[in-house]
This record gives sequence, structure tokens and C-alpha cells, in this order.
Amino acid sequence: MKDYKETLDFLFNQLPMYQRVGKAAYKADLFTTQKLDDYFNHPHRSYKTIHVAGTNGKGSVSHCIASVLQEAGYKVGLYTSPHLKDFRERIKVNGSMIRQEAVVDFVENHSEIIEELKPSFFEMSVAMAFDYFKTEEVDVAIMEVGMGGRLDSTNIISPELSVITNIGLDHTAFLGNTLEKVAGEKAGIIKPDIPVVIGQTQKETSPVFKAIATERSAPIEFADQKYTIPYATLSIDERQVFQLYNKEGLIYSDVKLDLLGRYQLKNAITIIVSVEKLRDLGFRISQSNIYDGLNNVVVNTGLLGRWQYLGYNPRIICDTGHNKDGVEELVKQIEITPHQALHFVLGMVDDKDHSAILDLLPKNAIYYFTRAAIPRSMEAEKLELLASEHGLKGYAYLNPKCALEAAKKNAGANDLIFIGGSTFVVADVL
Repeated sequence: MKDYKETLDFLFNQLPMYQRVGKAAYKADLFTTQKLDDYFNHPHRSYKTIHVAGTNGKGSVSHCIASVLQEAGYKVGLYTSPHLKDFRERIKVNGSMIRQEAVVDFVENHSEIIEELKPSFFEMSVAMAFDYFKTEEVDVAIMEVGMGGRLDSTNIISPELSVITNIGLDHTAFLGNTLEKVAGEKAGIIKPDIPVVIGQTQKETSPVFKAIATERSAPIEFADQKYTIPYATLSIDERQVFQLYNKEGLIYSDVKLDLLGRYQLKNAITIIVSVEKLRDLGFRISQSNIYDGLNNVVVNTGLLGRWQYLGYNPRIICDTGHNKDGVEELVKQIEITPHQALHFVLGMVDDKDHSAILDLLPKNAIYYFTRAAIPRSMEAEKLELLASEHGLKGYAYLNPKCALEAAKKNAGANDLIFIGGSTFVVADVL
């Protein structure tokens, strides 16, 4: 009988894990996923599902929709990835992580099929989520796509609604090196006759989505063509407060969102249009459920790592944004956050477009280059060298904790310490 730690060691070490090893863990088909699904007798057919894809924002959107549905009285399963502190963050019911013994029992009880099929870590965790949600008798499960869409292990569901937040260049080795190609992969989650909400209208990707939706008779709506949020203010209880307008005028006034970061306003439009669509499909969701859901995302779902405050005087903030579009938004957010000097704890994985990201980062910051504790991480010294070619100055540190300690020593009370560049740097600090 394994304990939880031994079970995790098995999951992380025996099953190839993309987050740790990269390309070697990626499978370009759904063969194993479908075999597992047959073995478990299609558990996802026993509850409703909502499918969320996109380059950036899909985690925030998934958590916010879950929060609104929880406020509406539904029992909600939520599957997201990667995790930051504990594997169990990936699989939650009404904000509570899957129980340790449920993880242990799952691996123990199904060791023969695991041995036979040798699924990837992701294939395994998706199967575990589907099975757990059935056991827990959820009303609805929100499934966040891991990567892409068409060939993602989550893409065997027939959801009530598909949501695609936006398209940027990320994981180009698998998804293609143009926005059109990436959109084609993400559009793989569009199912016949099932409505789809697209978060952002982009000239390269909108025709791709429209063509695939038409071909599959899927009603399509672009969220940013329905509503706008001109600006947001910050409330005394650290919420973003904003108004939503459509062409006729003000529709939602004084909406409070407990996720900070200006980039969340784009997500908020996607979330509200998606929730309205669910209401059209027969979900019982009141206006107050929408307001309460957005105001209590962190409490309801336990979301971590999105413009998250870790300390004050100096202000310490972390964020998991790690591709070009995500970093662009973060840099804008840093600019409007009051501070004297900026200290930047930075780590990256080795298989990203580093130049595009390093070009965006502020030249006036003091950098603390570091490496997260996964094989895919770039060595801190190599990152320091690369960054110096882009005019970024600083020193290399052994790990994110050492880098943060050094930043704290150097920072004044009115400075800002930002931690990011990679989900795994944030994970190590948390």
C-alpha cells in the first residue's frame, strides 16, 4: 500500500510529464486517452461539462465560471493545469482539492491498466479527474485544456459550451508557428451544434473560428463584440471594480472582481458572455450569482498565482504569465503599479521564444535570474547571459527562494519585487 508521497513520486517519475521533460511527454493522438476512457466506462457522460481553451486566461476563466456556478448552487468539478503547490490543485470539487486517499486509491486500483497503456502524466490526471467527478456526483465539470485543443486529452467530452479565450504563439513546436495554425488546433474543441464563445476578435484567427464553427453548425459568439469595459478602479478591499457596456449602454454596473491585474478585464468579458450563454442553455444563474461569483473567485476556487500579492513594504507580487502576450500584459500592469525601484525575480523554461520575451522586459529593473526545480528550466547563468544581450542587468541565483531573499535584502519599503517568467518559478516561491 503506497502513501500519498510515494504515489506522487510514481506519477511524476514513471509517467512522462510535459511540464518537466517537454516534448518527450507529448502524444500527437488520443489513442491512449480513448483506451482509458473505455476502461473507465466514459465517466464524463454522467455530468455536464464546459470546455475552456486558449493561449492566455483559460485558467482564470475556468476558475471564474466555476465560482459563478458554485454561487448558483451547483456542485462543480474543476480540472486545470499545471499545479503550483500540490498536484491535487488540478482536480477540485466546489473549491476543495481531491482527497489524498482518492489519488492513492486511483493509482493503486488501476495499476494494471496504467502498466499496460503507460499513459502520460497528463492523460492519467485527466482520467483521474473524470472518474473523481463521477464518484463525487458533480452537476457540472469545467475542463481546462492542457495544450492546444484538437489532440488534448480533455477533448473527448461533449460539452454544453466551448470557450476559447484568445490566441497567441506558445508551444509552437506542437501547435504551429502562426496564429492561424494555433487557432486551428484550439478550434479542435468546437463540437457539432454546441455553442462556442471566443474571447477576443483577432484578424488572423477569427476567420479560422468562423469557418470551423460554420462547418460544424456550432453557434459562435465573439465576447469582445458584445461588451466593453472602458476602465477599472481599485476598491478599498482590493477588488477591481468595473462597468460593462454594450452598444445600447450600461448593462452591468459596479462589478467587483477579486483577481487583480488589468489583463483580467478581457477575461471578465469572456466569463460574463459565457455565463449568459449557459443561462440561455437552461442553467439557473441569477445576476447576483454573477456578481458574487466574480467577487469571490479566490475564496470559492482557491486560484493561485494571478497577480497575487505575497507581501507589502516592499510590495511582492507573483504572476504565472509566461508567453509573449502574457508578459506584454504583465509589463503594462507593472508600469501602473506604484513603486520606486523594480526588482525582478526571473526564470524561464528552455523551450520558449526567449528573445521575444526578454525584449519586452523593463530595462530599468534589477534582475535576479534563477532556475526552477524542473529539468526543462533554463540554467540561471545562461539566462543571465541571454538577458544581458537585451540590456537586462542582474545576477544569477541558485533557486527562486535564494533569488527572492536577495531581492528582499536589496529592496526599499516603496519598491516592487515581481516574481515571474515561468509558472514553475512562481510554484517554487509559493
